[in-house]
Amino acid sequence: MSSNDTTGRVAVITGASSGIGAATGRALAADGCCVALLARRTGRIQALADELGNGALAISADVTDRDSLVAAAQRVKDELGGADVLVNNAGIMLLGPFTSEQREDSRRMVETNLLGAMTATEVFLDQLKDGGGDLVNISSVAGRTARAGNAGYAATKWGMNGWSEALRQELQPDIRVTVVEPGAVATELTDHITDPAAKRGAEQLYEQLAITADDVADVIAFAVTRPRRMTLNEILLRPTNQPG
Repeated sequence: MSSNDTTGRVAVITGASSGIGAATGRALAADGCCVALLARRTGRIQALADELGNGALAISADVTDRDSLVAAAQRVKDELGGADVLVNNAGIMLLGPFTSEQREDSRRMVETNLLGAMTATEVFLDQLKDGGGDLVNISSVAGRTARAGNAGYAATKWGMNGWSEALRQELQPDIRVTVVEPGAVATELTDHITDPAAKRGAEQLYEQLAITADDVADVIAFAVTRPRRMTLNEILLRPTNQPG
């Protein structure tokens, strides 16, 4: 699959304890990367690091806590030599009507999905610039097609897309920027929805047609292994039978 040798490159993945993050860790490790797995659930990422071997690091970090990201970046630099790839995957999807009752959910999504990615990128930016890096931002089909019931979530993903495009222009050619926009993926995203009706609807949709986290991870690995002369800037992928 790879046409650009990634052996020895260091890949940092946020939200690496499950879903797309864990699958991306496995995919990039299989392509020869040494991975740094960042998440709050230390036990899970340590188990994954042990599985992957090859110097994989499990680092407890919360993308809403800049100090923890600064400490993580220092460990990556000291123990692995610095990051070549950053995958901003950490995110939550708390669907529901836009009401005062959902204001905490909206705040959490902005802080995690958008500000968390911006903070992680800011902290690792100098490492990515050394020798040419890849920045992969995990957005969503909701960053293109907003609908009733996902106003807060869509706002974070539309923000992710706009920010990614601005960075593409600002950071080239030193850093390649790729934004990945998955549709329904079988992960833990729906588990944390607090609105009962929204949770039922999302779970029913995902049960019917969701693709796997491995499907998305394969696309990410493909993108970062392209020759440096080209960049896959924006990748939209849906289950074949997803209507919107």
